[in-house]
Amino acid sequence: MPALKPRKGVIRLKITVLEPLGVTEEEIREIAKPITDEGHELVIYDEQTSDVEVQKERVKDTDVLVIANSPLKGEVIKSADNLKMLSVAFTGVDHVDLQACKEKDVLVCNAAGYSTPAVAELAFGMIISLLRNIVPLDEVTRKGGTMEGYSQRELHGKTLGVVGTGAIGSRVAHIGLAFGSEVIAYNRSESEELKAKGVEYKSLEDVFKESDIISIHLPLTDQTKGIISEDILNLMKEDALLINTARGPIVDNEALAEVLTEGKIAGAGIDVFDMEPPLPNDYSLLHTDSTVLAPHIGFASQEAMVRRADIVFSNISLWKEGKPANVIPIKDI
Repeated sequence: MPALKPRKGVIRLKITVLEPLGVTEEEIREIAKPITDEGHELVIYDEQTSDVEVQKERVKDTDVLVIANSPLKGEVIKSADNLKMLSVAFTGVDHVDLQACKEKDVLVCNAAGYSTPAVAELAFGMIISLLRNIVPLDEVTRKGGTMEGYSQRELHGKTLGVVGTGAIGSRVAHIGLAFGSEVIAYNRSESEELKAKGVEYKSLEDVFKESDIISIHLPLTDQTKGIISEDILNLMKEDALLINTARGPIVDNEALAEVLTEGKIAGAGIDVFDMEPPLPNDYSLLHTDSTVLAPHIGFASQEAMVRRADIVFSNISLWKEGKPANVIPIKDI
């Protein structure tokens, strides 16, 4: 871990917030007040930029950098001569060049847990919307129509497959049980707490074969990229639903669009794609029926934005005290 040492005889740190965090500058400064009251400088940029040269200028003399989910390239990290810590206001860090952080001995922390309630709730919003055909029936109702021709199905009694039982997946499993679903799961390690509640762990293939609804909650890694392949999707029941509020590249979205178009599955709720929205007009999932699509909103509740700002600056305070939290292990990269 990089040591916190005075720079040129001055212990004062410069902390730079590189992009908007979803809360006002006044809220950020109030949350960061315990740090700034110690004399540390806080610089906040309220405009996002992907211009590498602008980013380099913003970070050139900072000690601590705060980002959200915008890509942070190695050349930007390497240009920040004084950088000691990166506090990421996000759960995933696949948008950060961790190799560059390792080379510069920069500590990386994330905001683990900030979006757990928000993402889990969105997953169930999508599930219920699909089961009850809420989105198409809204349009039908506004045009003077009825429910004729649209199915209405319950979550109660369905088999819910949870793929990935970290914090968010575990919460989804608990909520599924509360709805009266049978919950099965896939994960590399098994949660004894979930098993005690009646959750049964199975292979990925069996989860896809047996579930009425499948909700994806895996992190994006080299091992999980594309893990929900065409072959896996083709194992699903014809009346099953797929929900992805995790990371887009975990699923082969072209294959998903194909099975939806061919009617091999009943529907999908997708909040994450191979790219960040706006999506191009020819993006295949835009032209599928029986889908609920959202522009990556799972993490973005008002409450979650405040929680992640709290975690970001708590991470900085704990690091300053020599007790870093939410540390991303990068030594083996």
